[in-house]
Amino acid sequence: MEKRKIPNRRQEERRKKTRRENNRGIIDRRGSMQRRKEDRRIEDKENKIEENIEKIFTDQIEGRNAVIELLESNKDINKIYVTKGDKKGSINKIIAMANEKKVIIVEKDKKQMDLMAQSENYQGVIAIVPPYEYVEVEDIINTAKERNEKPFILILDGIEDTHNLGAIIRTAETAGVHGIIIPKRRSANVNSTVSKVACGALEYMKIARVNNITDTIKKLKEQDIWICGTTIDAEKYYYEQDLNMPIAIVIGNEAKGISDLVKKNCDFSVKIPMKGNITSLNASVSTGIIVYEALYQRIKK
Repeated sequence: MEKRKIPNRRQEERRKKTRRENNRGIIDRRGSMQRRKEDRRIEDKENKIEENIEKIFTDQIEGRNAVIELLESNKDINKIYVTKGDKKGSINKIIAMANEKKVIIVEKDKKQMDLMAQSENYQGVIAIVPPYEYVEVEDIINTAKERNEKPFILILDGIEDTHNLGAIIRTAETAGVHGIIIPKRRSANVNSTVSKVACGALEYMKIARVNNITDTIKKLKEQDIWICGTTIDAEKYYYEQDLNMPIAIVIGNEAKGISDLVKKNCDFSVKIPMKGNITSLNASVSTGIIVYEALYQRIKK
């Protein structure tokens, strides 16, 4: 009898060991699943924080010159944040102007400011403003009428780089362009980077967002506004074309240029001479060349 109990005891021990190992595996799997869930929860929480920060601070102006221009423009400002510490140079001017206009000034430490900033070189100052107010195309045309000038409009067909958009706005404002039209889809929108690059010009430039560029072009034509495309395969150079007329100049996407449908609806197209190995220019540079030719033709008598 004893001899039969010994192997039974051994078998029982082996069964217990197997159960312990199996249970340990279940616990380990459960622990691993719990850890993965916790990691996902943390990641989701971090993403939500980033989304909230982006949402809260989307409408902001960064950089000293841009904020000074904003204060001088008398636009609404919710609040101005400045970095804690010694106040040197133009930051004191910003604080003085803000106090004069009764704009709230909030000091934050550098880490908090870095988290809020949407650009690396925000120069220790961030202004929070109401969302940018886009206008209607008719508002742009009315601006030309108020100035007793021929409509001078820019249409941006898919400019996606915010730095390009900011530079174009600055160039357009200095050249007397009455307004800029951009599509709602596949286009850079006005944000803090655009405002910073525009260096205050955004406060004086009307920008309309439209659902469809082609439909907008057709409506402009109905109001006797000529549509000038900019394409590399145009027959005329920009300086050979009469631009002294009610005009809307179309600037294409940085990589693809003007879309085929938009090109078909242009009244005429112009090109910029190219002599080097590279056969394209930055969109903002192209804009500057053609816009200033149009301005030159308008002011020469």
